[in-house]
Amino acid sequence: MLIGLIGHPVAHSKSPQMQNAAFAHVGLNNWRYELWDTPPEALPSRMRALSERAEIAGCNVTIPHKQAVMPYLNGVSEHARAIGAVNTVFKRERYLLGDNTDWIGFLADLAFHGVDVNGQTRAVVLGAGGSARAIVYALASRGARVWVHNRTPARVHALLDDLTNSPYLREVRENCAVIASLSNPACRTANLIVNCTSAGMWPDEDSSPWPDDVPFPAGAVLYDLIYKPRVTKLMRRAEAAGARAIGGIGMLAEQGAAAFEKWTGVPAARVSAIMREALQDA
Repeated sequence: MLIGLIGHPVAHSKSPQMQNAAFAHVGLNNWRYELWDTPPEALPSRMRALSERAEIAGCNVTIPHKQAVMPYLNGVSEHARAIGAVNTVFKRERYLLGDNTDWIGFLADLAFHGVDVNGQTRAVVLGAGGSARAIVYALASRGARVWVHNRTPARVHALLDDLTNSPYLREVRENCAVIASLSNPACRTANLIVNCTSAGMWPDEDSSPWPDDVPFPAGAVLYDLIYKPRVTKLMRRAEAAGARAIGGIGMLAEQGAAAFEKWTGVPAARVSAIMREALQDA
């Protein structure tokens, strides 16, 4: 059976290492995970092949297709619909179904590091793209108070409007707000900061989404979704301020394990550790 990653570009992806290690770990020796570079103009034919070829069990979806694939699917989970993005496609009989495991992977990795998200969590989320949507959804689903900062406030308002329509997040408007500046008092009292921007990602490793003239909250946990490099400029800044910093490599493993369960039926808990191990070697 074949699983692939649909996106453009995809050559940098670490997903084959961790997914193929997991297939071997559970004895699915006839399963293989591949990279399927798919420019936007090739998406229709790619999705047609996914539907028609019996040996394809599903795929992961990454930039720029997380929203574009949705019209090709026979069904989408309420979670993915609320987030507005699909990162996992799987088959049930003849049907293509979509889900989003990014939010699950984020919460699972926080738990792995001993960070509990609950009604006492005061989180600041940086960014308003697809990743930020999944993170805000995850935080709001656990009752956290969330402030979202983006250079374009209209994108944050659109994000919150979409999440408000989710049956799981009826009170999202009461728990989430937009902040125009990171000098906002909410940032000083936050106990969780989540970077969902690409600032600091290779090859732009010298950039950071946190202004130099704004103190970083010393008692907070910083979670940076970036995993290349493993330690970002923002993470170093947070640690220098006395905060705890966690990189995004664990979230990559946990969202991958959740997707693995969708394709194979093997519980994510059986493969998450082997995926983490494979990524450490990647």
